[in-house]
Amino acid sequence: MTAGGGTVWITRAQPGAAATARRLEARGFTALIDPLLEIRPLRPALDLAGVAALAFTSANGVEAFARLTAARDFRVFAVGEATARAAEAAGFPDPVSADGDVEALAALIAATGPGLVLCPGADQPAADLPALLALSGDPARALAVYAAADRPPTAETLALMSSLDAVLLHSPRAARGLARGLATAPAPGLRALCLSPAVAEPLAAAQRAGLVGSVTFAPRPRESALLDLLPR
Repeated sequence: MTAGGGTVWITRAQPGAAATARRLEARGFTALIDPLLEIRPLRPALDLAGVAALAFTSANGVEAFARLTAARDFRVFAVGEATARAAEAAGFPDPVSADGDVEALAALIAATGPGLVLCPGADQPAADLPALLALSGDPARALAVYAAADRPPTAETLALMSSLDAVLLHSPRAARGLARGLATAPAPGLRALCLSPAVAEPLAAAQRAGLVGSVTFAPRPRESALLDLLPR
């Protein structure tokens, strides 16, 4: 892949995809936005009685929860810097970032012992944060505030697969969607750049079968580290 000027497919859902596109274009790449997930906000019954803190594993969770209530006087824990920034933008004061994955977030909360933690997130989360917190005796409960629906790549994207320079993958679910697409549109020269080892794992079989080129994951689960995998 040449430095700058190549086309990179962004598979994350909106509105995050647009923010990633701006970062890519600032580095000289052409962004192809074709999300493999679509975010649909939910309207669950909201019971905040006894809740001492909120734990967010994604910016989507922050945005969906913020629509449900004007309450902002909670201690907030975030899985990473992007989620912490989303929480701050939504009006939550001084969110604390674990700067890692869900396990790191659970460890941060366990070390703090804030009391009952509400975990607003997806209806089908990639990891069970309340269960991880239960292992350390910290009370927590999940609240589904959005649904992530699978979205297949467009026919135009499938036709371009062999000429794309790279694809960015932010979640295991998006990686599974890509793997399904590769079954009908192999791209042995495509470089898959993943946010973490967990995101890369669903592509292992496709890589062994020669359906995709290299599969690489960022050294830290942050988008800045993911974009650093691209040539400068």
